[in-house]
Amino acid sequence: MSEFGLVETTLEIPSGLDVSIKNKTVSVSGPNGTLSRDFKFARAISIEKRDNLISLYTYHPRKKEKSLLNTLKSHIINLMRGAQDNFIYKMKIVYSHFPITVKVEGKTVYIENFLGERSPRIAKIKGEHTKITVESDDIIIESPFIEDAGQTAANIQLATKIKNKDPRVFQDGIYLYYKGLGDKDLWKLKY
Repeated sequence: MSEFGLVETTLEIPSGLDVSIKNKTVSVSGPNGTLSRDFKFARAISIEKRDNLISLYTYHPRKKEKSLLNTLKSHIINLMRGAQDNFIYKMKIVYSHFPITVKVEGKTVYIENFLGERSPRIAKIKGEHTKITVESDDIIIESPFIEDAGQTAANIQLATKIKNKDPRVFQDGIYLYYKGLGDKDLWKLKY
């Protein structure tokens, strides 16, 4: 913090990306397409592009504005990462007796024969760029937006949540085991 009460953080724009900022809407163009996000809700924080840097700053911040500054920085980093490559989430279909069938139709995932239930369980796909493929016992979710990929994976996992039964015995479900960005691993389940 400087003597004038200015708190500033900067981001370097990677090569191959084009960033434009207009009315607190950040647009990032790259090999994976153009992604944009609106930050008008952050009234106390200013966003500017200077040469090859993105500068986020605020004057005389409280604790809330300081944390919002770092949150916006993370969102812009994820926009830049998504413009370069897709975020990939992998989920495993786990069952002991009744084989689970997963079908994708439009913006909905249908989970059939879960614990022998007659009606399918339904999970919504978030985002227009989110793509889901089902390969045997794996579900692969790809999206340039990390929030869309993560929320879609959470919707699928929540759709197979078992209530009022012992989770140590009834372990059927669909579980996340891998997060990645293109060829790079971000998180893997250790087993």
